[in-house]
Amino acid sequence: MKFMEKLSRKSADLLGAESATAVFLGDSVTQGCFEVYMKRENALETVFDWESSYSNKLKKLLYQIFPNAQCNIIDSGISGDNAVSGCARLERDVLRFYPDLVVVCFALNDSTRGEEGLEDYRRALEEIFSRVLASGAECIFMTPNAMCLQKNYEIKDAPIAGAAELCSRIMKEGVLDRYVETAKKTAERAGVPVCDCYALWKKMYAYGADPDDLLSNKINHPTRELHGLFALRTLLNG
Repeated sequence: MKFMEKLSRKSADLLGAESATAVFLGDSVTQGCFEVYMKRENALETVFDWESSYSNKLKKLLYQIFPNAQCNIIDSGISGDNAVSGCARLERDVLRFYPDLVVVCFALNDSTRGEEGLEDYRRALEEIFSRVLASGAECIFMTPNAMCLQKNYEIKDAPIAGAAELCSRIMKEGVLDRYVETAKKTAERAGVPVCDCYALWKKMYAYGADPDDLLSNKINHPTRELHGLFALRTLLNG
């Protein structure tokens, strides 16, 4: 990966070599959203913890490998975002930083549109990949985590319960599976490597892991520990 090569050169020549920049484009998971709760009536609150996000965990891993090399990590995840909106803000939130590497992760919010949203999702990813590669940056598509398989019995507030029921249905009906497969095929056609975290997540479910132990909000946000999976997979993908 050229991004890693650039870090290596910077480590060997701090004064003469350029620093490396990676931008992460995605949704609430990318942004570093964890627990959700009702602060007051009809006011949904989310816990934001950027230090525990996978982009920041990756930065820490990179500094273990290249302790004296500058590495710029930009988190351009936005809670509630999807591929279509991510494509619309690509110049503002990604390309203007002249990144060496762009990691794209969309599917969770996109899948809430069901089958009718698949084509818009595919087209948006296709454009994102094309524009990122045309800029000269490397691009990786990261598949998302899986979501809850059923509503947790402790969830009582109606808005949160509704979100849990929707995500559970998306999982059980295989909707998220189809979005992930669409993304992987789109990435393959574009020559973009896939960091397939979703496959690992599904394997954990198949082995009997309880989704409630893996999801901080019991719906669709991974725990802080599981953000390390995304970071490690990104590193190994390079």
